[in-house]
Amino acid sequence: MAEPTTAPAGLPGSAGPSGPAGSSAPAGPPAPAGSARPPAAGLASPSAPAGLPGSAGPSGSGPAGPRPPGSGPAGLRPPGSGPAGPRPPGAGAGSPDPAAAGGLLALLGAPLAMRCFGYWLYQYKRTWRAGVVTTLISPVLFLTAMGVGLGSLVDGARGGGVGGAGYLAFLAPGLIAATAMQTGVGESTYPVMGSIKWFRTYHAMLATPLTSQDLLIGHLLWIACRVLTGAVSYLVVMTLFGAGKSVLVLLAVPAAVLTGMAFAAPVMAFSASQDNDAGFAALFRFGVTPLFLFSGTFFPISRLPAGLEQFAHLTPLWHGVDLCRTLSLGTATLGMSALHVAYLVAWVIGGAWLASIAFRRRLVV
Repeated sequence: MAEPTTAPAGLPGSAGPSGPAGSSAPAGPPAPAGSARPPAAGLASPSAPAGLPGSAGPSGSGPAGPRPPGSGPAGLRPPGSGPAGPRPPGAGAGSPDPAAAGGLLALLGAPLAMRCFGYWLYQYKRTWRAGVVTTLISPVLFLTAMGVGLGSLVDGARGGGVGGAGYLAFLAPGLIAATAMQTGVGESTYPVMGSIKWFRTYHAMLATPLTSQDLLIGHLLWIACRVLTGAVSYLVVMTLFGAGKSVLVLLAVPAAVLTGMAFAAPVMAFSASQDNDAGFAALFRFGVTPLFLFSGTFFPISRLPAGLEQFAHLTPLWHGVDLCRTLSLGTATLGMSALHVAYLVAWVIGGAWLASIAFRRRLVV
């Protein structure tokens, strides 16, 4: 009679080395077809390789199951996660430096008003070529027609020009101040109205941490930058024409900027209080044009009637024209120059205060 067959030691179903020698455990009922046998004790689970999440392999990762993001090996973490959890967008290797991405303003930690200034600077990138051409051609045309052409008649008729100086030297510094006024008024009328009513640029900025004060200061800084570029252009052209008679003519540039801002600040207050642009036509027709003609730019105000002469002394443009002219001719005195500067600064401060009130009433709900 044949002996019963026994399973080899160490295989599932055998007693293995722990049982008596040569004895075998009952085989039990056969497993149904298609069913999986439970793994033998001591063998790793075939469901996941050792060291992967959910396995109990030699990595020592703890009980089976999904691990929280960032807890697995470095090469198997979810994209964008680090040892301390998910990284912010763009913080991975090879991403740009935050200061470089934000530009110079972010690098310097600039106040919020500089963000508004950066917007106007960015907008100017689209039109700077036409602006540069106009800024350079305008002084060339004015000084050629009025300074050289008309100036030759004035110098020939009077024998010594105006006030002991040639008409070109008399006219050029006055045009620097007058152009600064026109630039300041132009940049503080339609751009302000458009930002409030048509394009609602200010409203978009107020949806950010910027305040109405930041909008006002940033826009005023941009206007000062535009006035500065125009004054520098005029200075370069008048120097090429030989109209600068003193090294103090370099100080005519900051004097022109101060003159332009003395108009820009109060005009911004006026623009912010308007419901439409109808008032701008009256401003240019009855304000800017008469000041341009009768504030000492083309002739001394002493030639005006007594009443108009006294009125001209009260205008910011006359103070700017006289300050630039005396600096250019080298006849400036400390007392009179200080008076001009103080008067212009008062207009800037007063206009900025009124503009802040107008901006707050118009933009802050």
